[in-house]
Amino acid sequence: MTFLLDRDEGKERLAASAHEVVDQDRSPHATRTVFDRLSSSDRRGFLKSTGLTALGAALGMAVPFGRHFPDGLVPAAFAQDTGSDLMSEKDGLTIHNDRPLNAETPANLLDDDITPYSRLFVRANGLVPQSALDKDASDWTLTIDGEVENELSLTVDDLKNDFEHVTLALVLECGGNGRAFFQPGASGNQWTVGAVGCPQWTGVRLRDVLEKAGVKSSAVYTGHYGNDVDISGDPDKVVISRGVPIEKALEPEALIAWEMNGEDIPALHGFPLRLVIPGYPGSVSQKYLTRIWIRDKEHDGPKMGGYSYRMPKYPVAPGTEVPEEDMEILTVMPVKSIITAPTTGTEVTQGQAVEVRGHAWAGDGDVKAMHVSLDFGQTWQEATLEPAPNKYAWQRWRAEVTPPEQGYYEVWARATDMNDVSQPAVTPGWNPRGYGNNMIHRLALFAS
Repeated sequence: MTFLLDRDEGKERLAASAHEVVDQDRSPHATRTVFDRLSSSDRRGFLKSTGLTALGAALGMAVPFGRHFPDGLVPAAFAQDTGSDLMSEKDGLTIHNDRPLNAETPANLLDDDITPYSRLFVRANGLVPQSALDKDASDWTLTIDGEVENELSLTVDDLKNDFEHVTLALVLECGGNGRAFFQPGASGNQWTVGAVGCPQWTGVRLRDVLEKAGVKSSAVYTGHYGNDVDISGDPDKVVISRGVPIEKALEPEALIAWEMNGEDIPALHGFPLRLVIPGYPGSVSQKYLTRIWIRDKEHDGPKMGGYSYRMPKYPVAPGTEVPEEDMEILTVMPVKSIITAPTTGTEVTQGQAVEVRGHAWAGDGDVKAMHVSLDFGQTWQEATLEPAPNKYAWQRWRAEVTPPEQGYYEVWARATDMNDVSQPAVTPGWNPRGYGNNMIHRLALFAS
């Protein structure tokens, strides 16, 4: 038996061969050898069809309560191989957590105007559902209910056939991007600057779907639901359900998307449907979307209350214990920018101009101006700022800086939004969960 096969044909033949070997030799060694050669998706299928005999052999130990294990359920030990298959095309990202999977992109890898799949950060609250891993949307339905005249149950084909298609470049950013720089530190994934990206999304306007459902005048908020799986494995536990004010949901840039960069949305990013609601924290852009509940009050789903995605209603000193009743929902993300080239620590020549470039964006729309400094913010020079291809896309900026003599320099980058609000030089507005940090991005240059 050979394992040196064409990738697609080989997977099928290898799995078949694995079953054949197990049928002939039920020893743990035989099963473990074959099992190790399978990808995580093949392992799941192998375990489902081979049963607890293979599970025990693959684990190399007994399964004492195996008789109670539900048919068709994938053992938790093999349910999610986040370190290999799911991240195999995500080269160079920094993994903060692997269960659930959370990974950010170094700034120098975010230079593309349209962020490719391989460079888009991963923010998960639960595990990727099996239907997304299998790329199976045959039984998928999206329910629109609540404060509507006509409840809707839509398939992916219904969305594609019954509504106008829209393609937009839209920034997606985690509300905790920049958390690592708060002092004292805040709990959660220690994002630096790379929990952001600007892919191109294709789908339908959320507004068009809600209008077909007939939103009532009593509508106040949306509530979003997906079918991602809680890390406990409890199929009845809702992982995350957030929402937005109805006015935000009706913006023309808010999408129900099925494509990212011209292809089906990948499993890690919400296949087959997800919301993309730009300008707000990425947590409202529900992945694996199955339901939109129109509420007559502020949504109160999991991760809408307490300290989740909430900020103090008033400025507080770092480290302050803020009462829950004094927290309010984080909505519009602040103006921000990153430097994507050169990389920090680059050696340059004194007296010679160096191009620096990056992207800028703002939660309430376009960026008005971009400036850079080479003298720790004492003076600022204006950068060239390109217009956004559409609202809520990030904008390319470029500038040239010239180190006047040998030594250590820092390039500071500062964006200003349409309301004349600029990025601060230090962490702004300390809060218990470390949200909304839009301090200027800096990189080091060594001139010789």
